[in-house]
Amino acid sequence: MSSTEFYIESHIKKRPEFLMEMEAFAEQNHIPIMEIVSIESLLQLLRLQKPFSILEIGSAIGYSSIRMAFALPNAVVTTIEKDESRVLLARGYIIQANFQNRIQLIAGDALEIDLDELKSSSYDALFIDAAKGQYQRFFDKYSPLVPSGGVIYCDNMLMRGFTEINLQEVPRRKRTMVRNLQAFTKWLMNHEEYDTTFLPIGDGITISIKR
Repeated sequence: MSSTEFYIESHIKKRPEFLMEMEAFAEQNHIPIMEIVSIESLLQLLRLQKPFSILEIGSAIGYSSIRMAFALPNAVVTTIEKDESRVLLARGYIIQANFQNRIQLIAGDALEIDLDELKSSSYDALFIDAAKGQYQRFFDKYSPLVPSGGVIYCDNMLMRGFTEINLQEVPRRKRTMVRNLQAFTKWLMNHEEYDTTFLPIGDGITISIKR
């Protein structure tokens, strides 16, 4: 964590004990959830947007979907996760937060599930936070569900700094993922149907407003 991020985080209000327990569990078990500065920034953007329906690709243990449900009491969240163990954890946390009526958790690969499984055919906001090498495919499949004026948020766009360095300096096992993410970023920033901004918050967030 940089000194800037540490300073910002020091001014963020403490979360309810339930959420802090989720954060601690994720850290102890090496489960990736959004960094505190990143999730707080995303929630503020969503408060400004005021979406009524949100689709999330990549639930992990349900942390970000629960945070969105707390921050946006009028919103309904649909979230997709393919890891079975994480689905069980997310389902338990969603029930513990009493959000089972506002968060639809779908177990399965987001690239393979039938769109008929979704509760809605249109979402005001789409949040992509899953396999980084597949962002282009996630975007292609789910962006048609976002209407004009809707917003698509993508997290982890810096991939811990790997997208910023020469590909030959990236560990071989990560090169395909990094190459795909770099190509997706270039494509997204130049997409004629979206106005996109890249924010260096946390691990990098892009915000794309559909024209």
